Amino acid sequence: MRSGVPTRKPTVCLLSAHPLVVAEWERQLSSCGFDLELRQLESTLTPDINKLALPCADVFVSDAHAPRQATESLVGAIQERWPSARQIVVAEAFSEINAFPLLRLGAKGLLNYTEAGEKLPQAVRAVANGGFWVPRDLLARFIDTNLVVGHGRVPPGLANVTQREREVLDALLENLANKEIADRLHISERTVKFHVSSLLEKFGVRRRSDLILLCFQDRSPVPGPVL
Repeated sequence: MRSGVPTRKPTVCLLSAHPLVVAEWERQLSSCGFDLELRQLESTLTPDINKLALPCADVFVSDAHAPRQATESLVGAIQERWPSARQIVVAEAFSEINAFPLLRLGAKGLLNYTEAGEKLPQAVRAVANGGFWVPRDLLARFIDTNLVVGHGRVPPGLANVTQREREVLDALLENLANKEIADRLHISERTVKFHVSSLLEKFGVRRRSDLILLCFQDRSPVPGPVL
């Protein structure tokens, strides 16, 4: 999660084809200091993003009751139009099949309906402040899959990192432990921990897994809507 708090109320856009879902989300979030925009999707079919008249919100919360392709289309289209927006997707359940594409598209939060009924305000606040809200086991499998597929180097311009920090981050993306990083770079483990802490602060996250996910998402091109 990024340090600090927003200087203004985050705008949150709630998207669902079901009015009762939107009403419940509005009930949960209305007293939490968010500016809410409500949009009811016309159907559960693939939406026409150009006809949705969506606001430029800080956070979008989308109901994934629609077919998987339609949800991915919506998330991809929002990300393409507003790259700085943060997105949360709520579904019945998440697995590698429906979660991994959403994470690659740039979703920062994944909640099932039960969790959303209990923790939606916390998830929106965390994501609005730059953090992630993804089940840890699912996030771990996503990172492992990307590591198996093949890691890339740190994308340029993500943060004002030093050359040594870039070397440490490259090693983190290879899933190396502190001792392994220290041995590779011929520095102490204490120095590695210092650089890792600095990276977490510069990238605005608290955990290594969030940092790795952030780098993988930044490297992945955001596709347009699936037609």
